[in-house]
Amino acid sequence: MAASQVPDLADVLAARQRIAPYLQPTPLYRYPALDAMTGTRLRVKHENHQPVGAFKVRGGVNLVSQLSEDERRRGVIAASTGNHGQSVAYAADLFGVRAVICMPEQANPVKVESMRAMGAEVVFHGRDFDEAREHCEKQATEHGYRYIHSGNEPALVAGVATYTVEILEAQPDTEVIVVPVGGGSGAAGACVVAKAVRSSVEVIGVQSEAAPAAYRSWRSGVLVEDTTSTFAEGLATRTAFDLPQQILRDLLDDFVLVPENALKAATRLMIEKTRNLVEPAGAAALAAVLDAPQRFAGRKVAIICSGGNLSPAQLTGLW
Repeated sequence: MAASQVPDLADVLAARQRIAPYLQPTPLYRYPALDAMTGTRLRVKHENHQPVGAFKVRGGVNLVSQLSEDERRRGVIAASTGNHGQSVAYAADLFGVRAVICMPEQANPVKVESMRAMGAEVVFHGRDFDEAREHCEKQATEHGYRYIHSGNEPALVAGVATYTVEILEAQPDTEVIVVPVGGGSGAAGACVVAKAVRSSVEVIGVQSEAAPAAYRSWRSGVLVEDTTSTFAEGLATRTAFDLPQQILRDLLDDFVLVPENALKAATRLMIEKTRNLVEPAGAAALAAVLDAPQRFAGRKVAIICSGGNLSPAQLTGLW
């Protein structure tokens, strides 16, 4: 696919075939305690069960598996707060490709260790994701690496969209899918699949009030920048991305913001009620459901637990 091409359902199904030898479908579990709290028939899509603990690995495997020989020889580079970098590192290790990951200086140590264990070179630069991204783009130009953008890559969107195929296969009567948004690839992929399978399936994106760039871009119809101070690094972007926003503008039903204290509370609840390690970004969808109970009451809702890469310091800081 060309860099600007919007993937369709056929691209997603092809991605599923590509990643099937390497990644198993993740569970879609019901927890009666969460049903009781939310008033919904809720199911959790456990992308925290992926080998790197996050959904993005689906896109990484799909993209890296399709690199040309020249691109593999040159190596790949990406900027990340952690989960995109882990995705690229995992796929690069799988296919024998050199990977360089640029991260903010205060990056999550759990994610840093994971990337290094998979053979990636980790470069620290800047205070946040966007400063690391700007450095990454310069390095890609200077050294000739294949730059893997965290949002503007159709193969990444098609890859991560496979979790929505799994949701609708396992639970065809799903009425609503709630998806955390950082760069927006996961929500974009959910839209592509859900609207192709059954247009009545509602897809709702959720972002932190402390990092609203993607939300504000969707609302305004143009890409905007904003500040980010969220403790959920998986949601921490100062800029929105062209390709996900293009898809979200066309297909997303709604986009909501949740406060930081709601994210923290939802993270605690996810850990307590599902007995899973969940990072704050992975609890954002539950926070959105809890924040608007009347909207979801009695409906069949799937929430995306996008990742579980929580550091010990973050874990203890929740209580």
